[in-house]
Amino acid sequence: MRELTAEPRTYPIRGVFRISRGEKRTATVIEVAIQDGDRIGRGECVPYARYGQTTEGVLADIGRAAASVAAGATIAELQHTLPAGPARNAIECALWDLQGRAGGPSSLRLFTSTGPAQPVVSAFTLSLDTPEAMGAAAAAAAAMPVLKLKLGGDGDVERVRAVRAAAPRARLVADANESWTPRHLRQVLPALAELGVELLEQPLPAGSDEALRDYAGPVLISADESCHDRSSLPDLAGKYSAITVKLDKTGGPTEAAALLAEARSRGFVTMLGCMVASSLSMAPGVLAAQQADVVHLDGPLLLTRDREPGLRYDGALVHPPTAEVWAG
Repeated sequence: MRELTAEPRTYPIRGVFRISRGEKRTATVIEVAIQDGDRIGRGECVPYARYGQTTEGVLADIGRAAASVAAGATIAELQHTLPAGPARNAIECALWDLQGRAGGPSSLRLFTSTGPAQPVVSAFTLSLDTPEAMGAAAAAAAAMPVLKLKLGGDGDVERVRAVRAAAPRARLVADANESWTPRHLRQVLPALAELGVELLEQPLPAGSDEALRDYAGPVLISADESCHDRSSLPDLAGKYSAITVKLDKTGGPTEAAALLAEARSRGFVTMLGCMVASSLSMAPGVLAAQQADVVHLDGPLLLTRDREPGLRYDGALVHPPTAEVWAG
């Protein structure tokens, strides 16, 4: 009989991770382990306060599924046991890992049928700060081919201009984390386009983004806080040209694969994103990223120490997980 356990873990962040909603110096994750005989499968998730999640609440959600998992619930059955969210993601990833260690099919089959997973290039995050500080951070990360800038509203043109001057060859994407108003769309976005920003995540608050229907410009607008799973897609049409997929929002690889497929069929550009977390969170994301147009899986690079063993990063190039990291 299986046994499920869940334990919070805290990783120190390199410096400060700052977005428009606040800042943090540590990343708290929840690691789920499912033991079946001498095999152990692991998965990881991140409770996110923006969605009303707490460590205690996600642990309680995981606990409510423990009996069915112990009794042998399958990955397919899990989709009906818990709603989309971090608890289901951690459990599903642990089940994939357990299945892989028993020689069963990999979750990679959800995302590609053309062969083994390939390394992917990840964007690298620059936290929200003054233009001078963000320019200095960009100079230090100038070798990264794609930089993801955290923005905050007023002053964003100066921030992006400083980054562009410090890293003239980097591709730029940005994330406003709901901090903009329609005024910023009119006054700031054209300047960001001139500076080469290719994609902007969630400029307006989720549920207050109707003004995006009036936007027609070269910068792709991606739904992050507005997009959780396939049920989000109908409301996004006509407002967003891209979506940001995160396993902690979809509730695991199964729904992530379905969301990516349906989004592509509806004409959305797709971005595979992450929370600040360890390689255990990123590993299934690398497989999901095989079907994404833009990849943002730099969580471990933002930590002062990753879990061991961790994923292999060659600069911005993230390699698929070995069995020592995650076998799912």
